[in-house]
Amino acid sequence: MFKGSMPALVTPFRNGELDLDALKRLVEWQIAEGSTGLVPVGTTGESPTLSHDEHETVIAEVVKAAAGRVPVIAGAGSNNTAEAIRFVQFAAFAGADAALVVTPYYNKPTQRGMIAHFTALHECAEIPIIIYNIPGRSVVDMAPATMGQLAKLPRIVGVKDATGKIERVSQQRATCGADFIQLSGEDATALGFNAHGGVGCISVTANVAPKLCAEFQAATLAGDYKLALDYQDKLMPLHEAIFIEPGLVGAKYALSKLGLCSEEVRSPLTTLEDSTKAAIDAAMKHAGIL
Repeated sequence: MFKGSMPALVTPFRNGELDLDALKRLVEWQIAEGSTGLVPVGTTGESPTLSHDEHETVIAEVVKAAAGRVPVIAGAGSNNTAEAIRFVQFAAFAGADAALVVTPYYNKPTQRGMIAHFTALHECAEIPIIIYNIPGRSVVDMAPATMGQLAKLPRIVGVKDATGKIERVSQQRATCGADFIQLSGEDATALGFNAHGGVGCISVTANVAPKLCAEFQAATLAGDYKLALDYQDKLMPLHEAIFIEPGLVGAKYALSKLGLCSEEVRSPLTTLEDSTKAAIDAAMKHAGIL
């Protein structure tokens, strides 16, 4: 159910408020371009600066707009277990197909603490959970053995792995089983990730180049790595340029160039430097989308 190219959706703003019309346009465009799932209110959706009400509104609107055409994996993470329970329960209530839950950030739990956190979330609602392991943001790294222990719970179904360590896929196949859903959270290494046994990517670049990212993922899943490498060559400059500054800012700028939403972000993020804009423009042209 969860495979292929799934954008970590940006949250559009206009004059400081949610731009729900733009959000609905993005959902329609993503589905038309071939994205195989949608992931609202992750970090790319600016979850750190959304209020609880805004967070839940975005999930509800994306579920409604998708209307069952593609699965919706709702961001539901927090470093506060009680707060994460609220988000997971809301994701289930809103009709999301799964909840994406990041390893708790800033307070640096032990492996035992992460097991307790994710077990509590597993027990709080009847919804599949995908673990989001991103040590670069959360500081903690869930070990493959820990993930293997959590994978024994029936609703812990997969991982979004943003460690950048390709060997993790094989290690997690050993601890979690070959059926455990492994999704890359790192665009530039998604090719190698799938070669090791991954089945897709929760992607920032797919906000901007959904058709290319979907075709790239389809090629890898069909075992056509020669074709996939052609797509990788087209997309690699864009992967790099979008992340010169925080990726969601680059993605919003690129979407503004395509007329799909504004480039507005919330403080402490800022809009891009002109040099970064030029690099993204060049990468979009290289990919054939501008």
